[in-house]
Amino acid sequence: MKRFFATSVVALSICSLLGFGLAKGAEKESLGEALFKKHCAVCHPDGSNIANPQKTLHAKDRAANKIVTADDIVKLMRNPGPGMVKFGEQVISEKDAKAIAEYILKTFNK
Repeated sequence: MKRFFATSVVALSICSLLGFGLAKGAEKESLGEALFKKHCAVCHPDGSNIANPQKTLHAKDRAANKIVTADDIVKLMRNPGPGMVKFGEQVISEKDAKAIAEYILKTFNK
């Protein structure tokens, strides 16, 4: 019985640690990524642009359109051109907008 109990405790400990590791891994989805999925991914799947295919989120197209910094991305979110939804601060806070912009720069850098 003691052996069963000890084995159970060890097994539960390992499962807890693995579960904690998985939770930490799930936590790795950044705030920016989660917000991007919520607000942007419908129109920008995989960094593309369903409204204007020449203006993707990929580095080459961003550079061609002079969108190179996180601030540039936030400005575009706040005052977009035709075909893009305007995201004011009442919809996406400044902190969240920066997180999305950083996610875009990190993810769509090719």
